[in-house]
Amino acid sequence: MGINHWPEGERPREKLLNMGAQALSDAELLAIFLRVGVQGRSAVDLARDLLANFGGLRQLLEADQTQFCSARGLGSAKFAQLQATLELSRRHLASQLARGNALTSPALVRHYLSSQLRHLGHEEFAVLFLDTQHRIIRYESLFRGTLDSASVYPREVAKRALELHAGAVILAHNHPSGVAEPSDADRRITERLKDALALFDVRVLDHFVVGDGEVVSFAERGWL
Repeated sequence: MGINHWPEGERPREKLLNMGAQALSDAELLAIFLRVGVQGRSAVDLARDLLANFGGLRQLLEADQTQFCSARGLGSAKFAQLQATLELSRRHLASQLARGNALTSPALVRHYLSSQLRHLGHEEFAVLFLDTQHRIIRYESLFRGTLDSASVYPREVAKRALELHAGAVILAHNHPSGVAEPSDADRRITERLKDALALFDVRVLDHFVVGDGEVVSFAERGWL
């Protein structure tokens, strides 16, 4: 039986409109994205199959184009649509951050940085540049690869902070292993950056390490 023959209260789209998106399961939300199923399987059935085959929603959303398009019921058009949706979500978070003081929205900062870094298969070091009122000027990824004290250059961070007239920064990088616990190298990098930026009256407000579902804050650990 097609979804259009289900009771209205059980149809994902009508359920979302009546109860809000948060009331839907992962499969129901994915079914709305898919719009249609395949022969013999409704959109909800297909969504459940996909979640089981990929191992969960996150794995599906972060699959590369080849993996994604090889699944039944998906293809390049759906992949492009999904990537556009994910980017819209990231830009929405960025616009929310841009409207206020970063220090008054720590949960939003964590969510934004996680959305930018969690899915990457390589290490990446990024900086949120802030003005003197701690409002967001720009987010930039500055270094990538294996991050250690020799591959993150304080002078480059300081140079960019001066170019953007930043008064403060929030540092962030990811651990592709999924373990967010900062290493000794992470702490050394942070101290070097803090000392270098202090020469130009630019404060390091925090350093977030993004793992798999966890984000560790240096400031909360009392390390800044």
